[in-house]
Formats: sequence, structure tokens, C-alpha cells
Amino acid sequence: MLKVILAEDHNIVRNGIRMLLEADTDISIVAEAVNGREVIDLIAAGISADIVLADINMPELDGIMLIKQLKIVSPDIRVVILSMLDNEKYVSQAFTEGAYGYLLKNVSADELLFSLKHVHTGGKYICAELSIRMLDTLINSSVPAAAAVSNNIEFSSREIEILHLVAEGLTNAEMSDKLFISKRTIEGHRQSLIEKTGSRNTAALIRFAVLSGIVH
Repeated sequence: MLKVILAEDHNIVRNGIRMLLEADTDISIVAEAVNGREVIDLIAAGISADIVLADINMPELDGIMLIKQLKIVSPDIRVVILSMLDNEKYVSQAFTEGAYGYLLKNVSADELLFSLKHVHTGGKYICAELSIRMLDTLINSSVPAAAAVSNNIEFSSREIEILHLVAEGLTNAEMSDKLFISKRTIEGHRQSLIEKTGSRNTAALIRFAVLSGIVH
């Protein structure tokens, strides 16, 4: 049985979350609190829990400070943040302090239940909406950087052609047949591309070509 302490200062929100969790027979709400201080007091009074599901914005002791306190008084209890705050700064801060999960309050019931069980088995979890948003940010920030690097490298038309064929997965022999040049020449171009781009191997070369916009 997964034992949860629910920490949320808005009664209506807390009641709704409790109803969702109690619908799962594998989860038990062992206590409720309206702030982090009450959670600490509950644990000091002998309440045993596996996970604290907590908001960040709570009076007296907020979710981030609660994570810090729990690491001292009960390090085995894992904190999962459930918040409206979707700024990456808060997500990063929560995990840095020791949170095991970060969910937005618009998550589905299925995702909420899955995340708690996943954390209970030892994993960490960030909700799908935040994961996709952070991945998009990473991709968008990586492309200009790689493109800037490629702008300082001069590629011949033959090298560009070979880059495309490498990305398509053709072997040196297949490229040789397609371009009507010797396999040794293909190997020379391929090695030159790896050296020019500073790539460690073919996979890194393909990644460079994609991020720089040479290959789509």
C-alpha cells in the first residue's frame, strides 16, 4: 500500500485530489495538511508515509522548504510537487533540493496515479507537458548554436552530398556506386568531414548535420 500525505492549502483543490487518489485501492491518504509545517508536525507525531504530495505555494512553510526539512527529519519520505507553477526555474529548484517528481495541476488522473507509483518504486517523474516543453526549449537552443559553428566551416558540394548520403545510412561502398567515385575517395571525404566538424564518430557527424540544418 502506498501511503501519501497530501499537503495543499486550498480545501476544494485538496478534496478533489483526495477523491482521485482514494479511487485507487493501492493508495492510502494517511494525513492531510494545509502547509509544510503541518506535514513536519504530523511526521513528528508518528505518522508514517511513503510520499508527500505537496504544492509549492503554501503558507508558513512552502513546498521547497518542506523538501529541505524532510531531508533532515525523515529522508526516506519522497516529495512530489503538484503545482500551477510551470516555470523551469521552479522545476529545477525542486529537483535540486531533492524532489522526486514535479506535476502541473492540470495533469490527468491517470498520469497523477502513475507518477506516484513510479516514484514509490524508486524513479523520478516530470509530467508530460513539462517534459515536452523543456525538450522543445533544448532543441531550439541547440540548433542555432550548431548552425553558428557550421557557418565557420567550409564544405565542398561533394562533402555536402556525402553528408546527406551518410545521414541516409548508406555504406561507403553504396556511396561509391551512387556517386561513381572510388571507395577510397569516399573514405577520404568522410574522414575529412569528421575532422572538420570535430565529430567523434559517424553518429556525431549526422547529429551535427541535422542540428546545423545541412540535413533535414
